[in-house]
Amino acid sequence: MERVVLARPRGFCAGVEMAIKALAWMCRLFEPPVYCYHEIVHNQLVVDRFRELGVVFVDDVAEVPEGAPLMLSAHGSAPEVVADARDRASVVVNAVCPLVTKVHHEMKVRANKGYTVIYVGHAGHEEAIGTMAVAPKAVRLVESEAEVDALDDIEGEVALLAQTTLSHDEWSGIMERARDRFPGLWMPGRADLCFATTNRQAALKAIAGRVDAMVVIGSANSSNTVALEKVARAAGCPAVLRVDSAAELPEDLFGTVGVTAGASAPEELVRQVLARLHPRSGVEEVHVVDEEEYFPPPRELRDLVRAVATAASAAVGAPPSATQPLADDREMGATEALDALAPI
Repeated sequence: MERVVLARPRGFCAGVEMAIKALAWMCRLFEPPVYCYHEIVHNQLVVDRFRELGVVFVDDVAEVPEGAPLMLSAHGSAPEVVADARDRASVVVNAVCPLVTKVHHEMKVRANKGYTVIYVGHAGHEEAIGTMAVAPKAVRLVESEAEVDALDDIEGEVALLAQTTLSHDEWSGIMERARDRFPGLWMPGRADLCFATTNRQAALKAIAGRVDAMVVIGSANSSNTVALEKVARAAGCPAVLRVDSAAELPEDLFGTVGVTAGASAPEELVRQVLARLHPRSGVEEVHVVDEEEYFPPPRELRDLVRAVATAASAAVGAPPSATQPLADDREMGATEALDALAPI
């Protein structure tokens, strides 16, 4: 093949960075096994790497032994799951993305005010399950404009919220249909769609018209990765391939190939894909927007690390270090934090 056009931004978002680094800290602080409710993020390479470190992923908090350390994933958990986790585990760190927390808050407030909440999301996705569980009697899930038209049991005030990882094109059509059906519709002042998801879609669109094929790197259960696939097809890319790894690339790609990665996909996979493609005329990176957002470690983890550092100082008779253990968290990337840990 001739050339690769590489989208930027791509790959890890701020929420994924925060969650991966938090679980890496849990692996440093506790002997294995460390438990995690659901996959920490939707990427097989990341999940497998943590399994090698002794992390056990569970789909039910009841599977966690009494007193074991537990992390809740970036996708957000139902309120009853959080409560059960705190009753069961010795330490619970909630690595929910702050953008998902925002939607949970909006759901709770609107439901308490008597609104019926139309929630645009994917049935069965962990984020949708956790968000709808905040106010199950008040929420109606829709996935299409036709499902908005089919809502015939709503009276009173109506609000519209969304899963953060939807594609903008998917969301906008449903939003307009909901506005048409419910003229007094309440919507948050700041959109629920994740800025990183939107940015990755914009970067893909910027290169879509120049390529003979688009490679989207990410796992099939990653909603934002699937959204990138949909955006590429809607933009008219002649061929769209979603791959988990470079090994899945076909041998017959030709011409100019676009490459991007979902928000849960590590840059390591991007490098492997570029090496496999090995374009004769090199790689051109198309830069659409800078992302400088940073989400600090979860509060429970900050408190835990601080307590461990204080105890360690006391054990050797030394004063607590003036340098906080997490002071360099902003500078350290998730890939670096994960690579620093040795498998068990």
